[in-house]
Amino acid sequence: MYRIAERKKQDPGLRWNLPDRVFFACGGCHILAYAFFEKYGDADAEALWIKPATGITGNHIIVSGGSWAFDYHGYSSADRLLAHIEQKANRWWPGWRATLVPLPRDVLISEAKSRSYDGLWLREPTQFLHNTLPRAHAYLSRFPAPPQLE
Repeated sequence: MYRIAERKKQDPGLRWNLPDRVFFACGGCHILAYAFFEKYGDADAEALWIKPATGITGNHIIVSGGSWAFDYHGYSSADRLLAHIEQKANRWWPGWRATLVPLPRDVLISEAKSRSYDGLWLREPTQFLHNTLPRAHAYLSRFPAPPQLE
């Protein structure tokens, strides 16, 4: 989990020029998840929104395959990744807590559909400085195929 200055979040050029790992941690995680499903559509996995409690910041979207999870870190144990996210978030926002909300894949690239979830507002791939899907696919290619479910 990363935190970036608000001016970088709001400036399309500064946001686009973030390193890939930071870009897909801070605002592009849902696009990376969608690219994952485009590449591995038959993977037995789901998109999960890590939804912070009301009044708390720190959203994130991951792909969960049950025992494993995928995000900008790559693959890890789902439990280990969630514990890491909670630990880091509590460092910056004491008392941080969240729930897991399964999301349909099409919500990941639709601003309108994402806004139908209370507290969620996702940018579409073309709402960044450039279309984000090619960048997400290039980043995804650094990682192997998903692990088999146990």
